[in-house]
Amino acid sequence: MASFRLGPLTHSVPMSLFRKNREKLCAALKEHSAIKPKAHVLLAGGDDVSFNDTDVSYPFRQESYFQYLFGVKEPGCYGVLNVHTGISNLFVPRLPEEYATWMGKLYTCEEFKRMYEVDEVRYVDELNSFFTSAQPSVILTLSGLNTDSGIVSKPARFEGIEKFIVDCEILHPVIAECRVIKSPEEIEVLRYVAKVSSDAHIRVMQFMRPGRSEYEGEAVFLHHAYAVGGCRHASYTCICGSGVNSAVLHYGHAGAPNDGPVRDGDMCLFDMGANYCGYAADITCSFPANGKFTEDQKFIYNAVLAGRNAVLAEAREGVSWVDMHKLACRVMLRKLKEGGMLKGEVEDMLDAGLAGIFQPHGLGHLLGLDVHDVGGYLTGHPERPAEPWLCKLRFARTLKAGMYVTVEPGCYFIEYLMDRALADPNLNRFIVKEVYERFRKFGGVRIEDDVLIKDVGCENFAKVPRTVEEIEQTMANRKE
Repeated sequence: MASFRLGPLTHSVPMSLFRKNREKLCAALKEHSAIKPKAHVLLAGGDDVSFNDTDVSYPFRQESYFQYLFGVKEPGCYGVLNVHTGISNLFVPRLPEEYATWMGKLYTCEEFKRMYEVDEVRYVDELNSFFTSAQPSVILTLSGLNTDSGIVSKPARFEGIEKFIVDCEILHPVIAECRVIKSPEEIEVLRYVAKVSSDAHIRVMQFMRPGRSEYEGEAVFLHHAYAVGGCRHASYTCICGSGVNSAVLHYGHAGAPNDGPVRDGDMCLFDMGANYCGYAADITCSFPANGKFTEDQKFIYNAVLAGRNAVLAEAREGVSWVDMHKLACRVMLRKLKEGGMLKGEVEDMLDAGLAGIFQPHGLGHLLGLDVHDVGGYLTGHPERPAEPWLCKLRFARTLKAGMYVTVEPGCYFIEYLMDRALADPNLNRFIVKEVYERFRKFGGVRIEDDVLIKDVGCENFAKVPRTVEEIEQTMANRKE
């Protein structure tokens, strides 16, 4: 049986995973009223991308929809799927002989066929003749909006495609919906990459201390994920914020590249996830740089933890994700009130949108082949909520068994939001200013888990210390 495996101790991903994904898509398309016999799906894989105007390329990562159906690691490929017969055709670039000198072995079509367990393999320059012979009733190409990035996928093309009937609207919502519910084989890959990422987070927690730099923690994570887990890529740019940087939600970008010093008394918020065979993890740990929580750090951390625990106790099939977001915010606000930072009725705070000052992002997102996985706001599903404190939710659906989501409540002290709240009579009536101001330079706390929704309850794949006591015990076993 063919499989993807980076090394002898890493997870073996069977190529049957991708064959079953193809079968799932064909079954879903057959239910579409517009699909006629001899309909074919055409997908383009990702291409090598040069670094600016040089002859050096960025590390290649396969296009996610193509990965979902074919699991191919090489760039420049196309895939074709006969909707009614299920027959799969992989089209690979026809490379010159000298490729072997610079880049390695040239595989034959038969070798590619065995490697990826597809029915037939041809060369990309044969796409026109293939479709001329196949005489498809329609070629289904992929074009649709990614509601997280705002980018529209580009439909596949080849020379001569204009001779055929092409539809670029049917495929996108169907294949995106297929990706929402994970197969048993996908779940095992996701379980593996979450375990690798969890272990890497623990290594980082045991490594960090005052006097080290944020990027050193990032380096420890990336080393473990690759050297131990075989994860060549991270799923996104690592977020390694300490002190006030921990309140920057997407810290770590080129303008703020995890370059801050870690100081005694800082909270660290490290949001990092490895990627294996295209599948993503996304885990956040928040912990004190010196290994011991102060009373103020315990106060904020435990408020976030209480919100997270409430969601994990309630998340299951049939539950509204919007209600889960509201639950996490309700519990966190209640804890902030109990600790003396807020006053008044919690439900009134929610109605006023106060939760969005402390947690300006959504509770979480779908997770899979993309860290913000597809399927959030597809036609026929609930639209994005309009309320300011809910509009950042990346999906608003009712949960189904087989969905894989992040649960990531947070509490942040972002100065411009603090100033906005204090200047707004509708919000500042709930705030005990002298307590609130004490946290102006605190930063933030986020607790993020990777969670599989089940018929009854859910399963958390993130295996990291979560309580104050667990974190302090883990950090007591520090490594030099």
